[in-house]
Amino acid sequence: MTLSSPFSIKRSIRWGVISFFFTQGLCFASWASRIPDIKATLGLSDAGLGSVLFALPAGSMAGLPFAGWLVTRLGSKKVALAASILYVLAMVSIGFATMTWHLVVSLFLFGVGGNLVNISINTQAIGVENLYKKSIMASFHGAWSVAGFTGAAIGALAVSKHIHPSYHFIAIATLCFIAISVARHYTLRAKIGGGDHPLFAIPDSPLLKLGLIGFCGMACEGAMFDWSGVYFQKVVEAPAEWVTLGYVVFMCAMATGRFAGDGLVNRIGRKRMIQLSGILVAAGLLLSVLLPFIVPVTIGFLLVGFGISSVVPLVYSAAGKSLTFSPGMALAAVSTISFFGFLIGPPLIGFIAEASSLRYSFAVIAVLGLCTTLLTSRAKLIQ
Repeated sequence: MTLSSPFSIKRSIRWGVISFFFTQGLCFASWASRIPDIKATLGLSDAGLGSVLFALPAGSMAGLPFAGWLVTRLGSKKVALAASILYVLAMVSIGFATMTWHLVVSLFLFGVGGNLVNISINTQAIGVENLYKKSIMASFHGAWSVAGFTGAAIGALAVSKHIHPSYHFIAIATLCFIAISVARHYTLRAKIGGGDHPLFAIPDSPLLKLGLIGFCGMACEGAMFDWSGVYFQKVVEAPAEWVTLGYVVFMCAMATGRFAGDGLVNRIGRKRMIQLSGILVAAGLLLSVLLPFIVPVTIGFLLVGFGISSVVPLVYSAAGKSLTFSPGMALAAVSTISFFGFLIGPPLIGFIAEASSLRYSFAVIAVLGLCTTLLTSRAKLIQ
């Protein structure tokens, strides 16, 4: 098979877009792995760190209204390249922060860049999926998950070797710039839509329903990211060496599910897949609530990981099929609604746990997982 064959071209473009997903995941995991060191360097209290960390989602929210408009006007290829460079440079700036204001500004830019990258590379992924004429969206998000593991492992090594975050982030940035410089030649030239494109667009009913499905999915995902270890510690009362088991199992299942999910979607369809995903999430969380022992909860978190793995990728894929909005605008609208779930999920667990117990709060998140299934049956874009 020659390099110029259609199959080789599609495969090259697919790997080019995957590279952008991987670099974004690598940067985010690298930053996350060094939060304790950066906290110690700046002498931040727990409350102070919490306040500073708010700059990241604030930046993400600030970038949301502009992301779809920029992708539509300039094309996802140009935005993905520029935003990836901003994202990497913001990460490096975080590593050099010696003042709180410097860290806040860097995190804000990191959030803005991350959101622009997210919308532009998902727009690219929708284009590649259209080339293949089958579901492959989950595999792109799987690359992000693998990058997360890779970044965490490199971060753990850097911490063990007492490498300063600035040197660590420069090394990661070098790898990312090499990947970006190569991958940019293997991305789609997205069409620039004609006519006027409003900066702010109110989503129509189909996109609103997709956003609500994404909201429920990301609320469950955010809750698992932040509270799985606490659940093992406080509810399961696992030994100290097993406290991270739930988080690791959840992450492994989510990454595996994203690579295996596309094949299942192509067999049973996008709608049934999301409905099944919601049932798995609800079942896994309810199992963890009803039987708060190490083996049942581990199995429960495994089910949640598999369930949640395909929800957001499939919601994004469906948004790209909108007949009234360009892919970039549709993704931005759905992402805006979905992202609120990621922000609200973890605090919601905390509030309910404070008022009653952590087990009851996980039961509420299970209801949100079930809502994913119920909402999907009424979403027209999901077929």
